[in-house]
Amino acid sequence: VQLQASGGGLVQAGGSLRLSCAASGRTFFVMGWFRQAPGKEREFVAAIGWSGGYRYYSDSVMDRFTISRDNDKNTIYLQMNSLKPEDTAVYYCAARGTREWSPSSRAPKEFDYWGQGTQVTVSS
Repeated sequence: VQLQASGGGLVQAGGSLRLSCAASGRTFFVMGWFRQAPGKEREFVAAIGWSGGYRYYSDSVMDRFTISRDNDKNTIYLQMNSLKPEDTAVYYCAARGTREWSPSSRAPKEFDYWGQGTQVTVSS
């Protein structure tokens, strides 16, 4: 089982980036994105269910980021708009090993599989 994240880079404040995370080896009902800035704990960004019918976001990215998925490609995406310097972090995709998930369970330990991370740097 592997999660391969890509799409990070350097962008000016106000710009956009799109991250991708391709899963291989199995399919996952719940997948999401986390991020970790230097000196800070890893934090929840967004999660999505199988059909895309439910999506959850942290308050800090609500209305700026959009999570989506293409089940045919076994891939999730994170469209990030109106980026701010405080969005600078390593972004990780993650997946739960089971179908069940409570939206209140946003700690990293609630997710079982992790990608390698992709760096996003937003300059002011």
